[in-house]
Amino acid sequence: MQEMALVSRDRRLRVLGVPVDAVGMSDTLAWVEHRISTREPGTHLCVNAANVVRAHDDPEYLALLERGDLIGCDGQPFVWAARMLGHPLPERVAGIDLMEEILKRARHTGWKIFLLGAKPHVVERLSARLRAEGVNIAGYRDGYFDRSEEPRILEQIRESGADVLFVGMPTPDKERFIIDGGCLTGVPVCIGVGGSFDVLAGELRRAPRALQRMGLEWLFRLVQEPRRLFRRYAVTNTKFVVLVLRAVLQRPRANRT
Repeated sequence: MQEMALVSRDRRLRVLGVPVDAVGMSDTLAWVEHRISTREPGTHLCVNAANVVRAHDDPEYLALLERGDLIGCDGQPFVWAARMLGHPLPERVAGIDLMEEILKRARHTGWKIFLLGAKPHVVERLSARLRAEGVNIAGYRDGYFDRSEEPRILEQIRESGADVLFVGMPTPDKERFIIDGGCLTGVPVCIGVGGSFDVLAGELRRAPRALQRMGLEWLFRLVQEPRRLFRRYAVTNTKFVVLVLRAVLQRPRANRT
């Protein structure tokens, strides 16, 4: 188990200029269990195509990623890009899949969970649902707050005695809160899960497995929220493709085979 504490150091790669750890779901869960058993605070972030583009445009965001203890790959297109560039990743470990696996274990282990993020009615509904399913919810708070409220929120999380903090907030607020505030809470595992609260609370539907395997989960989300997501995906996906093609063309010829 000791080696899992060093998983980031041993298996960290750099793909398209962004840090990511070559770990699958089983290794990630082992890392979670290790942190909880030792009570050593740890942060888990995820990267996908949109995160890669943001990291190229925003040095401060890239600096946040660099400070993550474990960085998973949450995006099939990113897995394919890494493989094309000679950095194969074991598998995609989506934030929502990791959250569900941890919640599954929490029902049996008694791990205490804190939920931070989403709109008030969404996080309240998710908390009630999980409690009804046997999950020990140490506390919850919506994700709509300003910087002045953070000290009080951090204290609330710390006093809850949570084992796992799920942060369901947008990028880059999610990463900043986890990296800058995670260690202040004393929570062993702080994990960014983006919009997972909305899906698990029943507000949004997740793409079928077939679309996930095809790397088209973004398209399913776009159909559900076209006004909010069209411009974001149109710009982001185009920039990501350009970054991948440029990186492929810049590779030494001997490495393209």
